[in-house]
Amino acid sequence: MTDARYMALALQLGRRGMGRVWPNPAVGCVIVNHGRIVGRGWTQDGGRPHAETVALAQAGPDACGATVYVTLEPCAHHGQTPPCAAALIAAGVARVVVALGDPDARVAGRGIALLEQAGIAVETGLLADQARADHAGFLSRITAARPFVTLKLAGTLDGRIATASGESQWITGTEARRAVHMMRARHDAVLVGAGTVRADDPALSVRGLGIPRQPVRIVVSRAVKLPLTSQLAQTARQSPVWICHGAEADVADWLALGAVSLPCAVRAGQVEPEAMMQALASAGITRVFCEGGGMLAASLLGAGLVDDLVVMTAGCAIGAEGTPALAAMGIGRLADAPRFALHDLARLGDDVMTHWRRV
Repeated sequence: MTDARYMALALQLGRRGMGRVWPNPAVGCVIVNHGRIVGRGWTQDGGRPHAETVALAQAGPDACGATVYVTLEPCAHHGQTPPCAAALIAAGVARVVVALGDPDARVAGRGIALLEQAGIAVETGLLADQARADHAGFLSRITAARPFVTLKLAGTLDGRIATASGESQWITGTEARRAVHMMRARHDAVLVGAGTVRADDPALSVRGLGIPRQPVRIVVSRAVKLPLTSQLAQTARQSPVWICHGAEADVADWLALGAVSLPCAVRAGQVEPEAMMQALASAGITRVFCEGGGMLAASLLGAGLVDDLVVMTAGCAIGAEGTPALAAMGIGRLADAPRFALHDLARLGDDVMTHWRRV
């Protein structure tokens, strides 16, 4: 195998941690000695142990003289565990291939410098674009102080998400809904607005995939006028529920049920999207999957906070009296409309999924 193939394997391993390791990055690591893979690892649930630690433990003495492929620069600071760079040095590895540098101020080149000072050959930049995409949430939190946001819209051919009476289950089919559960699982948190909670009473959990660790379920509601009989309220102690709300809101009942309160600034009667994302980043969230209604979707798009847009389209039409996928955005010129480039397209049963990435 070539260096690129070993790094591709490390990236594949790292993806297993997506949605499960925040606030840490989902790193993958492969250790090779004389053409034989002697250690493999990825960041474990909750962020510990790190990928390098797992791979080194598997490799044991075979790590001595080996080449290590890691998708992000090994850490150089003492946190809950010793730095991975020091562990690699102690194991006696000969060469480390790093896909991407870590912009965290506690690392930011220090990990690579420690390795080089110990006489270890270090190469950087292999499959960097793929690593950058995989670590987009971590990188966004560190460099932009907000999570990476994926907005999912599911609707009809004419862009409607419900009939005039509010009926929406189910516009898309079982394969599309299964794909949504898989996307939930790869994100740290699922985000909806208060209107979605009141209208649909969603559980927002990952189901049917055998995944024990659930994403954080986040509701944005300025005044927290949410039903305490909802599925979210009744399961807040089993799986985390966070509420982003205005500072004056009364959240006592929800706190008593086990929910977490995140006060945010309010603008024009609504929770300010930028403030909400900054609060989520401060709480450690790196990747958010938004399944909110038209108002929340429009506010995030209008604020320039949507990085990926996933659209599930069903082969039916409702008409103008149906509920639109997006609320009013106040756009008068095409030049002001948010633009996305097509990243992927797939058929899911009788539905079509298009995946768009911000230009």
